[in-house]
Amino acid sequence: MAEPPIPPTPPIPPTPPIPLVDLRAAHAEVAEEVRAGLERVLASAAYVKGPDVAAFEAEYAAFSGVRHCVGTANGTDALELVLRALELAPGAGVLLPANTFVATAEAVVRAGLRPVLADVDDEFQLLDPAAARAALVAERSAGRPVGALLPVHLTGQLAPMRELLALAEEFGGLPVVEDAAQAQGASQHGVPAGAWGVAAATSFYPGKNLGAYGDAGAVLGSDERLVEAVRLIADHGSAVKYVHERFGFNSRLDSVQAVVLRAKLRRLPQWNAARRGAATRYGRLLADLPGLRLPAVRPGNEHVWHLYTVRIAPGPGEGHRPGRRRDAVLAALTAAGIGAGVHYPVPVHLQPAFRSLGHRAGAFPRAERAAAELLTLPLFPQLTEEQQGRVAEELRRALG
Repeated sequence: MAEPPIPPTPPIPPTPPIPLVDLRAAHAEVAEEVRAGLERVLASAAYVKGPDVAAFEAEYAAFSGVRHCVGTANGTDALELVLRALELAPGAGVLLPANTFVATAEAVVRAGLRPVLADVDDEFQLLDPAAARAALVAERSAGRPVGALLPVHLTGQLAPMRELLALAEEFGGLPVVEDAAQAQGASQHGVPAGAWGVAAATSFYPGKNLGAYGDAGAVLGSDERLVEAVRLIADHGSAVKYVHERFGFNSRLDSVQAVVLRAKLRRLPQWNAARRGAATRYGRLLADLPGLRLPAVRPGNEHVWHLYTVRIAPGPGEGHRPGRRRDAVLAALTAAGIGAGVHYPVPVHLQPAFRSLGHRAGAFPRAERAAAELLTLPLFPQLTEEQQGRVAEELRRALG
């Protein structure tokens, strides 16, 4: 009697990819609350400037340690609105780091002002006070006025605010505006992001620690006059219907996004704590990898790990083509289903749109070095230890 045939071995199911950020997992935690809120909005038809917007503004102001919050259409608008409300001289300089998302510089130009770039420090990639001082001295010597400082809180931790505030005071009491889009819930010496400067702008782009289901942003501050000017400009320059006191534009947070943000804000402290736990695990898993430099927390900062960025040491002969080894590691991770990324591959001064600033390669060497070496690994509150172990394994393999 013939032996029965051996059944074929079932195929091994493919390993699911690990995204850079898992928005579906975040939605699952708030889905019921968001659904109830959307039904409330639809029943009331209060789509713009409704009660959920007012409630979120009050809740986020309290969370951020300031007196006022104005919801806006996006984070870029929020920055522009603050700069317009400051009423700086047309064409005045605004000092910002060369290593930031382009929106920081875009907002300056859109407000009729002039970006003045300074290099970042090598360890944290945050605006370097010494480089900022040198830029301010150079601008003053050239007779070009600088009207404000715009430090960026990057990857989840604050720029050195005490030093930058002292620098702003030294140069005539310049207003300091915080770009706090990556630091929701972060603090420095116990003071929350957004509560240091004259005002702050943040973004609620979906991938942020506090993300909407579309574009959204906010302006934060305790200067009532400045914040009310922001609110006026963001609503066509009008506080009374059909009466327009000043030139403005339309940048309002809508009720649908406010519902989402309220639900997520209630979970933000818990989610930020989960991010810190994941960052600690990465530190343990990746500590012995050669050619890898782990991110550091600046003393005094409470980091919220919007991004977990490592640095890939350049390979031999990379002088003329920086970033080749980092890009090879990124390609290997992508092929293995690991959703890594780069923040940011091209500094502001080397972007074609900002060629008119007149800077060449080498002008801001630390920002350029970071752009060639930084690699962002997956990090989100729902990231599991198993997933992180796989990221570490594939990164070890990619580094060779």
